[in-house]
Amino acid sequence: MSSAETHTPHPHVPESRAPETGAPPTDEASLGQLVGELTEDLSRLMRQELELAKAEIRQEATKAGKAAGMLGAAGFAGYMTALLLSLALVFALASFMALGWATLIVAALWAIAGFVLFSTGRARLRKVSPKPEHTIDTLKEDAEWARHPTK
Repeated sequence: MSSAETHTPHPHVPESRAPETGAPPTDEASLGQLVGELTEDLSRLMRQELELAKAEIRQEATKAGKAAGMLGAAGFAGYMTALLLSLALVFALASFMALGWATLIVAALWAIAGFVLFSTGRARLRKVSPKPEHTIDTLKEDAEWARHPTK
């Protein structure tokens, strides 16, 4: 048997599974470590991006909830306006006494409150963004870094 035949691994055993021969480690081991570290880093990055997206969506949902609450309050104020205006009209037509006019003044105050709540709620709802802007920006940065990691 020649010396070349004694150092080759068994033909049925893959090289990566061949018994150690005392030779220095090959680049394959360091490449495997690099790939492992890269996948670990990418996994961590994706988890962090997901957490950022969740936080942004939670924040935007809170803003939308507050705006919806104001619109709901405006709806209630509109209901009260209709109710009190109806009562005012009934009392005003039934008797031309001060009771009806007092009710009309209260209804007018409800109408003003409803208008203010509606306007404020609509303005806040327009500021709500359903897109997670920060996540999109960091994903773009990550993609740019992945294309040119040495920059």
